[in-house]
Amino acid sequence: MQNQADWIAVDCGADRVHLWAMLGERALAAAELAPGAAFEVAGFESLLPDSFRACLPDGPIDLVVCGWQPEAGASLTWRPVPAAPLPKALHRVMRGDAGLRLHLVPGLSQDSPCAAICGAETRIAGFLSRHANWDGVICLPGAHTTWAHVSADEVVSFQSFMTGEMLALLSEHSVLHAAVGEGWDDAAFDTALSDAMARPEALAARLSAIHAAHLLKGREDPSARARLSGLLIGAELAAARPYWLGQQVAVIGGGATAALYERALGLQGVPVIRADASEMTLAGLMAAHSQQTG
Repeated sequence: MQNQADWIAVDCGADRVHLWAMLGERALAAAELAPGAAFEVAGFESLLPDSFRACLPDGPIDLVVCGWQPEAGASLTWRPVPAAPLPKALHRVMRGDAGLRLHLVPGLSQDSPCAAICGAETRIAGFLSRHANWDGVICLPGAHTTWAHVSADEVVSFQSFMTGEMLALLSEHSVLHAAVGEGWDDAAFDTALSDAMARPEALAARLSAIHAAHLLKGREDPSARARLSGLLIGAELAAARPYWLGQQVAVIGGGATAALYERALGLQGVPVIRADASEMTLAGLMAAHSQQTG
């Protein structure tokens, strides 16, 4: 059969699972499993659309998987793969059960500061596969944004921040939820960012001020979300200053969140290279597959 896949690339993201049917380095089809869908080797094909299954051979096929984290106490089809401690060259793949032809890309761990990533390492590897001899800092925005210092194709150090998760919690499950709507104001974001970077120790007081302003005005503030985002990202940039100051910086991500980080860094005079997260994930999985089979 022509155009039949010879391996499958899998990204087990925080909110959904992305899959690509691959013929060498060409994607024949793509699919994603809805949030909450369990991804296990046994029976996973039944969850895929017909157009994706049509690209698969009848026999065994290699799966190269990143971002997979077993749930505690789960009945596992797959062998857990521990995160690899730094320093570590990228593109490393650990083989799972040989009968499944399964290849798991391990995450990264670090003792000081204590940190771990699972999936981001593959996006970093994908970026480096497209940017030869690139040294600098890579920012990966998300629920937990990671800053990684990269040199000689290794992650030298990294640190993660719960900024995205804090934004969601504060805007949806705190007293700020009534004040924070969907409106946006770039000037309010810029001012809040500058305030937080200048005095990050005043973050809690400035968050309280958003709540107080809502109480006094008695209505939703169209700039509240921008102010909240600016305060949280500004506090993060202040803490991450040793990573981005004087460095070549790349932001791997898409949508509004990555654009905010690019804007925030630009306001500090830091030029940014932007890269798409999905493209870098697939590039990293291709590099891992090439290493495993080469």
